[in-house]
Amino acid sequence: MPYLYQEAKPRQPALPRDARATHSSGQTYEALRRECRRRGVLFEDPDFPATNASLFFSEKPPVPFVWKRPGDIVKDPKFIVGGATRTDICQGDLGDCWLLAAIASLTLNEKTLARVVPPDQNFGPDYAGIFHFQFWQHNEWLDIVIDDRLPTFKGRLVFLHSAEHNEFWSALLEKAYAKLNGSYEALKGGSTIEAMEDFTGGVGEMYEVKRAPDDFYEILEKALKRCSMVGCSIDISSAVESEAKTPFGLIKGHAYSVTGIDKVSYRGLKVQLIRIRNPWGQVEWSGPWSDNSLEWRSVSPSEQKRLSQTALDDGEFWMKFEDFKVHFDKVEICNLTPDALEDSTPHKWEVTIHQGSWVRGSTAGGCRNFLETFWTNPQIKLHLTEKDDGQDDCTFIAALMQKDRRKLKKFGAEMLTIGYSIYESPSGDGHLNKDFFRYHSSKARSKTYINLREVSDRFKLPPGDYVLVPTTFEPHQEANFCLRIFSEKKAITEDLDENVAIDLPEPPNPTPSPQETEEEKQFRALFEQISGKDMEITAEELEYILNAILKKTKNIKFKNLSLISCRNIISLTDSSGNGKLEFNEFKVFWERMKKWISIFLQFDFDKSGSMSSYELRSALKAAGYQLNNYLLQLIVLRYSDEQFQIDFDDFLNCLIRLENASRVFQALSVNKEFINLNISEFIILAMSI
Repeated sequence: MPYLYQEAKPRQPALPRDARATHSSGQTYEALRRECRRRGVLFEDPDFPATNASLFFSEKPPVPFVWKRPGDIVKDPKFIVGGATRTDICQGDLGDCWLLAAIASLTLNEKTLARVVPPDQNFGPDYAGIFHFQFWQHNEWLDIVIDDRLPTFKGRLVFLHSAEHNEFWSALLEKAYAKLNGSYEALKGGSTIEAMEDFTGGVGEMYEVKRAPDDFYEILEKALKRCSMVGCSIDISSAVESEAKTPFGLIKGHAYSVTGIDKVSYRGLKVQLIRIRNPWGQVEWSGPWSDNSLEWRSVSPSEQKRLSQTALDDGEFWMKFEDFKVHFDKVEICNLTPDALEDSTPHKWEVTIHQGSWVRGSTAGGCRNFLETFWTNPQIKLHLTEKDDGQDDCTFIAALMQKDRRKLKKFGAEMLTIGYSIYESPSGDGHLNKDFFRYHSSKARSKTYINLREVSDRFKLPPGDYVLVPTTFEPHQEANFCLRIFSEKKAITEDLDENVAIDLPEPPNPTPSPQETEEEKQFRALFEQISGKDMEITAEELEYILNAILKKTKNIKFKNLSLISCRNIISLTDSSGNGKLEFNEFKVFWERMKKWISIFLQFDFDKSGSMSSYELRSALKAAGYQLNNYLLQLIVLRYSDEQFQIDFDDFLNCLIRLENASRVFQALSVNKEFINLNISEFIILAMSI
């Protein structure tokens, strides 16, 4: 069950210096370290204890791991030895090569590395067994504090480690990332670009190498010069091929880092080369331009030195760019800023962020294939007003990210298949309905629906108003999401559901007795029979009367109304406050009731006596209530069943409580007795009582 976002207004991107402390004590890293120093103890993190629960959630450790501090593993532990470099990343017994490839790329940018791995940490005189790292999560920088107890077996680190046995920054970084995601096991399997974005707050692009543009070499060259993080991999056709070795020494289904790109003079020609790193720290390409290949004999020693070419089995190797395109299938680029995506002079981009959620029964409508529910998805309006310099169109990047799926792995969650569509907006505001999508095609959409954490694409559209609809592929799938819009010129975005509007008619006056209709005469006779001389009825008596009337009404397939509904009706209409209903009050309510029955039947498409919860937005609007996604999600959770159906009794209860809350709020607002809550907040409070 995802968190329901009440605020969906666009936000500005967060800055690393604003990293939020996340420890359960509420204390910062510095405060925790000072406290440990004062008490003369080494820090032990209660949030990520040295137990099996921090290691695995679906299995037991294959061997008895022992948690040890670096000082118990080596005599002279160091945080960083000779600078943090890509050779400090050697994979252990955890399937997180995607993370290690990202860490290797991280080391290529000193400034970015220092943001993720604060350098003022060591095992010196101020050592207190506590370290911290900073990661970006959904437009927020988090400061993750850990103790330095690491899982070992026979005195050696089990997971990520450095080639230098007394260097521990990379192992501690992996532990902090495991804590961020709930456990070490949660790091098994992933996309390199996911970790790259968590290290930078950047925006990712993915290229299929076989379909890459003609200037792909120049794209990679520019990306590396701008310190973008780049990873690559070889596809597998089945699980059997995972980590299978090709005849040329490459590993299928394995995440590599791209660490360099250059041209070399070879027999009078310029040859394009690309440098790749295997996070295992070994197992390399054995084809042309590999470490010991004949090609290097024709390259001068000075040129080899410039390219840092060595013949070590360290997992890093050069290969010809043409061979790279033949043997690799995917390249992932994480641009540290959106500027790096431009092919020309960098520009300052405008960024807005929307947080939202897909909730079953209300806002989890699935993709356009499911027209009946597609329209219920969250909708974000995009105003493009300024053209790109010297262009006729407006450029923007839409990046849709599903949140916390890795952290939720232990509860059985997997990455959902997500994407989005963009439509030209009609005039006017408000949530677009089903008929709009029935008769209008999209102007643009994500290239594909895919089960990655983030889907991002670049678009060029004429100035105008557009509506972006983020969705899962299948309906009824729940998740929280973060939508980032990067635009070259200022673009205005807004959530189409943020305004709550109530438009209720004044209660009708009861018809004078001489003008009673035949229906009212029948009601009066029944009323007198049940109530007696005082012509007032209790909730129990109202329950009998309403159910007797509804049973005789044609075209209505309802279950009996509940006693709770009848008590709520009296609460709404009882003007005397005696907990009973007079005949005139009943007549006023019955006029409302007929309207609500008509609305319900309008949206009970299959005449089953219940309506789809996805139609509740339209039904409530017909009754005078325009609600935002947050309120709608709460109401659906309260009144719908497991099949996302709402029967008339629940629909009636919902309307009565909404009307009660609206009228009370209106009365308090007029008297200026209640000014701290808006209408949306007041309805939430009233509906929860």
